[in-house]
Amino acid sequence: MNTMRKLILSVVLMFALSDSFSAEIKYPVSDIPEDLKTGVNAVVREDNMTFKILSKSRAQLSVHYVVTIFNSKAKHYATEDIDYDKLRKITALKANVYDANGILIKKLKSSDVADVSAYDGFSLFSDNRIKRFDLRQGDYPYTVEIEYEMEYKYLFHISGTYLLSDEDVSVQRVTYNLIYPKSIKPRYKVINIDQQPKQETLADGSESLFWSFEKIKPIRFDPFGPSPSQIIPHILAAPSEFEYEGYLGDMNSWKDFGDWIISLNKGRDILPEATKQKVKEITRDLTSNEEKIKKLYEYMQNKTRYVSIQLGIGGYQPFEASVVDQTGYGDCKALSNYMVTLLNEVGIKSYYTLIQAGKDRGEIDVDLPSSQFNHAIVSVPNGKDTLWLECTSQTNPFGYMGTFTGDRKALIITESGGKIVNTIHYPTEGNRASRAADVYLDLSGNAKAKVKTVYSGLEYERDHLSFYLNDQYDNQKKWVLENTTVPSFDLVSFNFVNNKAKIPSAEVNLDLNLNRLASANGKRLFLTPNLMNRSTFIPEKNEERKTDLVFKWGSVNYDTIRYHIPENIYPEFLPEPVKLTSRFGEYEASFKVDQGNVVYIRKFKKNNGRFPASSYKEFSDFYRSINKADNLKIVFLNKT
Repeated sequence: MNTMRKLILSVVLMFALSDSFSAEIKYPVSDIPEDLKTGVNAVVREDNMTFKILSKSRAQLSVHYVVTIFNSKAKHYATEDIDYDKLRKITALKANVYDANGILIKKLKSSDVADVSAYDGFSLFSDNRIKRFDLRQGDYPYTVEIEYEMEYKYLFHISGTYLLSDEDVSVQRVTYNLIYPKSIKPRYKVINIDQQPKQETLADGSESLFWSFEKIKPIRFDPFGPSPSQIIPHILAAPSEFEYEGYLGDMNSWKDFGDWIISLNKGRDILPEATKQKVKEITRDLTSNEEKIKKLYEYMQNKTRYVSIQLGIGGYQPFEASVVDQTGYGDCKALSNYMVTLLNEVGIKSYYTLIQAGKDRGEIDVDLPSSQFNHAIVSVPNGKDTLWLECTSQTNPFGYMGTFTGDRKALIITESGGKIVNTIHYPTEGNRASRAADVYLDLSGNAKAKVKTVYSGLEYERDHLSFYLNDQYDNQKKWVLENTTVPSFDLVSFNFVNNKAKIPSAEVNLDLNLNRLASANGKRLFLTPNLMNRSTFIPEKNEERKTDLVFKWGSVNYDTIRYHIPENIYPEFLPEPVKLTSRFGEYEASFKVDQGNVVYIRKFKKNNGRFPASSYKEFSDFYRSINKADNLKIVFLNKT
C-alpha cells in the first residue's frame, strides 16, 4: 500500500512539475524564423516601448525587451544599466532567463541588482544612480527578458526608439507607442521609415501614436560610412510645452527653446565688485576687442577648473557667475556663463551657446527643436568673424575649437531666443603636418637623424598630441616612443614647442639613432626613403557597399627628408616620381640627387567630403597605390 501511495504521489508531482515548467516556456529558439538567425550574434524577439505623457511635468515609460543570445559576441545584451535620479524613479523591474527550449532557468532577484552611483570620475555634484544587473549564462543560446517601468517628474525628453542596435543583430518585433493628452501633443520625426503611425483616441480621451515593425534584417555598417544614426531606422520625439522643476518652457521652435534657456540663466550674471574692477584693470591698456577677449579668456582659464554638475535642473542651469568667481570651479554651463559675464563687464557682447560636442559626434536634427546638446561654449561676434571659446580647458588655445566642437551646428542663445549657427570650419590646407629631416647614413646602413615636425590646424590633435604639450617629461617621451614610426630607433633627445593661437601648431623635434635603417647586401644598401610616414592602410574588400563614404576632416602631410650619404657610395637606382590623383586626395613623391645628397619629398592631401558608394573601388585603389609608393626603395652602390 505504501508503494502504491508513493507511485501515485510521484505521478502527481511529475504532472505538477510538468505543468509548472510548461507555464514558463517562452521564447523558444525554434520560434525564430530561420532567415533572422542566419549570420547574427543575437535576435531581438521583442522591443516594446510605451511613453505616456501625463502632464507638462509628468510622464511614464514602460519597456519590454527580449533578446536571444547566440554567442559570446552578444553577451553584453544580458547586462543592463537603468539610470535614475530624484526626478526619474524606477517603479517596476523584473527579468527572466530562458534556455534554448524556452524553459525558465533564472529569475532576477533583488540581490542580483546592484544600486550604484553613476559617478564618472569628474562630477562634483550628481544625483544620478544606476540599477545594474548581469544575467549572462555560459551555455548558448539563451534568452533574456527584461521589463521595467519609470516615472518622470518632468517632461523634457521623450524616449524614442531605434529599430536595430547593431549590425550583427536581427529583430523579430518592435513596437513604439506614444500616448499624450490632446492639449500637449508632442512632435515626432521618423528617419529611414516610411510607415505612418496608427492614430487613435483612447477611452480616457488621450491620444495615441503607435508603430509596429516585424522581421527586420541587420544593416551592415560600411567602413568610413555615415554615422549609425543616419542609417538605422528610428523614431525621434520631443515635447512641445513642458515644465522642468518649475520652469515652464516650449520647444516648438529653436527660438522658444532658447527663451527657456534664457529663463534658466536669468540673474546669474552678477560679479563681485572686486572682480569687476579686476577685469577692467587687466583690459584697460588694450585697444582691440580681440585683445581684450583673449586676455579675459586666459584670465578665466587660469582662475577656474572644470567639474561636472549633474543634479536635477543643475544639469541644464549654470551656477551663478559669483559662485564660479568665488570657488574657482564650474561645469561647461557655469564656466561659459562666467565667461559671458566677464566680457559683458568690459562692454563686449557674447553669447552662451549649446552644442553637441565630440570628435565622432552625431549631427543635431535641426528639424526637431529639442534638447540635443551635451556641452556649452561661448560665441563672440568679432566684426565679420566670430570667435569661439571653449571654457572647460585650462590649456586650450584661444579661439580654437578643433575636432571637439568645430565645424557643426550650434544653438546660440541671443536676447531674442535661440538661433542655429555653424561653428568654425577648418579647411583641408590648414590642417598640416610638415616634416623636415636630415639623415646621416653610414656604410653599414645605420644612421643618425634630426627631425622637425610641425603639426598645425587639426593636425595639432594628431594622436592626441595637444594633450601632451604641457604634460610631464615622461608622458611626452612615451608619446614620442609610441608615435615615431621608424622601424628601429634609439631616442637621443626630444622637445615640444606649443604655439597657441586660433589656428595652433605644435613643433616636435627629435634626435634619433636609426639602427639598420638601410639593409646591406654585398656592396649595395637598400633604403626606403619614406622615413616616418609610410602608409600601412589597405582598404578591406567591400564589393557590395550600400552607403556613402564620409570623411569629416581633410589634411595635408609634407615630408622633406635629406639623406647625407658617405662619399664612397652613390645612388645606383632612384625610383621614378609618383603622382596620384583621386577625388579622395592627391599624392606626390619625388627622389633626386642634390649636392651629393639624396632628397625625398612627399606630399599627401586627404580630402574631406561625402562620396558615393560606387566610388569605393577608386578609394581602395588610391590607398593601395599610396601604400606601394611609400615602400619604394633607393639602391646605393659602394664604389670601393
